[in-house]
Amino acid sequence: MSRTSLASPPAATASSPREFDYGPADFARVRRMIHARAGIALAESKEAMVYSRLSRRLRACGIERFRDYLDTLEADAGQPEWEQFINALTTNLTSFFREPHHFPVLVRHLRGLRRNRPLRVWSCAASTGEEPYSIAMATAQAWASLSPPLEILATDLDTRVLATAEAGIYDQERLDRLDTEQLQRYFLRGTGPNAGKARVRPELRALLRFEPLNLLAPDWPALPTFDAIFCRNVMIYFDKPTQHQVLRKLARVLEPDGLLFVGHSESLMSASDLFRLRAQTVYERVKAAA
Repeated sequence: MSRTSLASPPAATASSPREFDYGPADFARVRRMIHARAGIALAESKEAMVYSRLSRRLRACGIERFRDYLDTLEADAGQPEWEQFINALTTNLTSFFREPHHFPVLVRHLRGLRRNRPLRVWSCAASTGEEPYSIAMATAQAWASLSPPLEILATDLDTRVLATAEAGIYDQERLDRLDTEQLQRYFLRGTGPNAGKARVRPELRALLRFEPLNLLAPDWPALPTFDAIFCRNVMIYFDKPTQHQVLRKLARVLEPDGLLFVGHSESLMSASDLFRLRAQTVYERVKAAA
């Protein structure tokens, strides 16, 4: 994630007793487990949110106690329910051309490169796809072609949103930030039962490859080096040691002249050994980071 926003629902009251037994020890376990598995540092204020989100999983699994649900997960690191556990605790907020100042910087950077291969960009918290498709549109416009020399890797921890991104179909209200020319050039408007929806044109979709990836996994799959990496609104959910761990791994797969794009509220000052500021929330790799 673009990435994760954790908004708390109202807490239960005396007039709305909780369906499942849930106490401070259960919340502490959830915080420990989501941090170990996904690097997310849940604030203490998220206690009610955790109950609301995971209660749905207890009902789906037919489990009556939080303790039993968490026991099931901790008993088996390969338990498929781990994926649902993580998905339940992450909500993805994104939009097309979010933080618009990044895209002219990206285009200038890519156009200035001389490669004997396609240009490579990684959207590592792709969410429902608006970010990587925005990268594709900005590049297609700069090259005046639906098939610029570009490869985009789009990954996310949440498999549900990644499936939405891969489908490339959006309700009309999700496209409000795009102008008429962009809609006509890059989307196919739905008709009949698909009225009110639009699909990304296949030529643009062909620039993207989608894969699930947990940034906190000890071993990432084999990755190429990238000319630019978008990792926006992700670091704010990690504590400092986790941030540095992820940034160190990102530096390894970023070209020496590559750029790292982060969110508007994120700063990499604590990772000055790895990255230095190049433009507004845009960083370049410190050569020693190799």
